[in-house]
Order: sequence, then C-alpha cells, then structure tokens
Amino acid sequence: MRVLSWLYLALAYVFVFLPVAVLVAFSFQDGRLPVPPFKGVSFRWYEKVLGDGDLMAALGHSFLVAVVSSLIALVLGFLAAHALARVALPGSALMRGVLIAPMTVSYLIVALGLLNLFNLTGVRLSLWTAGIGHVVINLPLCFAILYAAMGDHQKNAERAARDLGAAEWQVLALVSAPMLAMPLAAAFFLSVTFSWDEFIIAFLLTRFDVTLPVEIWSMLKSGLSPATNAVGSLVFLVSVTLVILLEILVFRRAK
Repeated sequence: MRVLSWLYLALAYVFVFLPVAVLVAFSFQDGRLPVPPFKGVSFRWYEKVLGDGDLMAALGHSFLVAVVSSLIALVLGFLAAHALARVALPGSALMRGVLIAPMTVSYLIVALGLLNLFNLTGVRLSLWTAGIGHVVINLPLCFAILYAAMGDHQKNAERAARDLGAAEWQVLALVSAPMLAMPLAAAFFLSVTFSWDEFIIAFLLTRFDVTLPVEIWSMLKSGLSPATNAVGSLVFLVSVTLVILLEILVFRRAK
C-alpha cells in the first residue's frame, strides 16, 4: 500500500511539473524553435530577453501593478474584515457574501464589466485601470484570509487598548495589525502572485503600457521561439520564489 502511495505521489508531481521542466529545458535550446531535437545548451535567448526594452518595461509594469494593487486590496480587505468581525451590523452575513462573491466570478466577466464601466465614465485604459481590476479580484481573497484569522484574543486586546485611551486608528495600527502580521503577509504574497500571472484583466484593461503576461502573448502571436520559453522560465522562477518566501517567512514561522 505504501508503494502505491509513493507511486501516486510521483505521478502527481510528474503530471504537474513535466510541462514546466520541458519549458525550462527548451529555453536553453541552441536553435530557432523550442522543439525536439535538443541541439545543445545556449544562454543567448536569456540574453535576448534581458536585453529587450519592451519586455523589461512590461516586467516593471507587472511588478508595479502587483505590489500597488495588492497593498490596496490588503488595506481594504483588512478594514472590511475588522469591521464585520468586530461590529454586529444588520445583514452582515449578506455583506460577507457580497465581498467574497468576486472569487466565484470568472476573470473574463470581471474584466468585461470593468471595461464597460470605464467606457461609460470616460476613464482611459492604462496600468491604473488594470490595477483596479486586480484590486477587485484580490480584495475578496484578502478579506477571506483576514476574517478567518480574527479571534477573541485579539478582540480582548483591542478592548484593553481602548480602555487605556487609544484612538481607533491606534487600535488598528498598533494592536490589530501586528497581531495579524502572519495572515496579512500571507494575503499580500498571494495577491502579488495572482496579480503577477494574471492575463485576461490586464489584456482588456490596458492599451500601450502592458504587463508581462500581455507582452508574452504578443510575442506568441509571431510564433514559437525559445525566447518565449526563457520569459516563461523567468516568470516561473519569480512565482516559485514568492511561494518559497511565503512558506519560509509566514507559514513555517506561524507553525
């Protein structure tokens, strides 16, 4: 039985990571196409990617949108979670459902709805509009993580701080937030990861300044190339690095 368990685990890992392994392997292809046969190891495609101004600009745009939108989603999610967890409001269950609802909606529907809204209000599409879209999809995630992490011990500490004369903003900044440091970090890192890889919203809500996934898509329109494999490998490296940091700095320390 243990042998079957290990075999199942090995097959699961192969199924998940084999496409990534092929992607990375052919990013070093010393040829013009990322297809067999493998013609030798070369770093020229990485040199081409790192020397491409448009790609580096798109990389910077992705980093900016991911960090800023995640910070905004984190702050809004924290405030909403704190309010609904600490104050008994009429219809609070409905409010929680409405806040979490975007997690069940396709990104395509969210993007089309925001696109129509921006067109009606005359807002020009840019990185800011893409950032707004990423706030919409990441805020429910931040809210769900932080709402689930709020307990009675934090409530008692907040009550004690108010009894000692702390203002409400001081309670939030100096008591509530530090006690939720690990869930806050987890929500932020996950939001950055989702925003970094998101394509549909970024594609529909940007025009000239695009994010990295949109730039990769424009490269694919001209055909397969080891350069696209190199870009994909770099994106995968960034995503894996974020997940490892999340595990080391947040989850392991929380345990």
